[in-house]
Amino acid sequence: MMKTEKTLIGTKRFWFLMWGLGLAGQLCWNIENQWFNTFVYAKIAKDSSIVTLMVITSALVTTFATFLFGTLSDRIGSRRRFISIGYIVWGITTILFGLTEFVGHGQVGTGAKVSVWAAVLVILADDVMSFFGSMGNDSGYNAWSNDMTTDKNRGQVGAVLAIQPIIGTIVGTVLGGLLIGSENNYQRLFWSMGIFVIMAGLLSLFLLKDSPDLKPYKTGSFRQQLSSIFKAEGFFSQKELMLACITTALFFISFNVYFVHMGNWMIYRMGFNAGSMGIIQGISLIAASLLVIPAIGIINKRRTPRLAGCAIILNIIGLCILSLFAKPAAFNTETVFCLQNLPLFLSVFLAGAGQILVTQSMTMWVKELYPETARGQFEGIRILFFVLTPMIIGTVIGNIIVKNGAGSIANEFGIIENIPAESIYIWGAILAVTALLPLFFASKMYNKRRNIFLNIGNIK
Repeated sequence: MMKTEKTLIGTKRFWFLMWGLGLAGQLCWNIENQWFNTFVYAKIAKDSSIVTLMVITSALVTTFATFLFGTLSDRIGSRRRFISIGYIVWGITTILFGLTEFVGHGQVGTGAKVSVWAAVLVILADDVMSFFGSMGNDSGYNAWSNDMTTDKNRGQVGAVLAIQPIIGTIVGTVLGGLLIGSENNYQRLFWSMGIFVIMAGLLSLFLLKDSPDLKPYKTGSFRQQLSSIFKAEGFFSQKELMLACITTALFFISFNVYFVHMGNWMIYRMGFNAGSMGIIQGISLIAASLLVIPAIGIINKRRTPRLAGCAIILNIIGLCILSLFAKPAAFNTETVFCLQNLPLFLSVFLAGAGQILVTQSMTMWVKELYPETARGQFEGIRILFFVLTPMIIGTVIGNIIVKNGAGSIANEFGIIENIPAESIYIWGAILAVTALLPLFFASKMYNKRRNIFLNIGNIK
């Protein structure tokens, strides 16, 4: 039985699950990151505070759930049940999230009391969805993929994990825009995505197996094991991992300053509809995603810090172009494919390429530093630095910028509507520069470790 299970690692079933579950998860996360914010503006209220609270609370819930279920799966010695149950409920709650629009009958500005109730419900619905999404994907699927990684398939698994967020962003952005359409029909999007994730969870019930090398790992009580990661001998003893995580956190703080508002900026500030916005971002990111192919070779040659540094610089250049040249009426909102819109495509391409390559390089960097006995638990550390900290700090900064920017206007009801302006991009660029400092010190430790491997002829 043991031998049979080990052979599943390289089978078609294994790669089907790697791609299927991974893409379902990335598509669903993209829907949350990209379209939940425009949904709030279209159906609840044009208030950036709702978006900010939604992002912060969902990040808190996601981090808590990842630590909780990651530690639990380490102790039980199984990821399968968490993946299957998590994905199924994740899909159900995605559908339920969309139903919050009917609290206000899908009309923005129907009354203060209705808007408050709708805002509370949309935030709670997002939190519940994030909780089960983290159970299935962050602490389940990601830990399972790490369990199934061997020296023979490390490059392939790394490539799959790097490409999935790109495909999720591209397909989620383009398909999401097409499903929503000019009539703002968000129900089509949430029902389609919810059913897809439910089906992925049901398939995993029958097809997915845990790694044969995964064994229950218990150290004291559940509470003791959960808290052990924060002790001196846990995460804080790994200086390279700490610096790599800090680098990533600083970069994604910058990312969350502008990205959560980019869709609303293009729709309500620039004048594009949701479909055109999806096409612009989708095509730019498709082009940017091609850079992941040469990046795989750079990572395999253990030049990850160099790749990350170049990626941050690309992102900064793209944001600077957006802040300097993207102004209302500067683009042709009627004809997407025209010379007038070229600077917009170029800037989104550069900013997107930087974000894609940072995600690719830093994810593989930190994952290779996980202790083998606590991979599920250390996914919580990744979420803490890749998701929670950036979302809280970045969205708070972004909210302040949006509320005090040139785009805030009063609608016909006298209610202030917070429309994002171009200032979010210059602040994003400034904050992205700060990520280069910890990257410099992390790269020294990386290269020192790399040289040791080279000397002993055992490069992982």
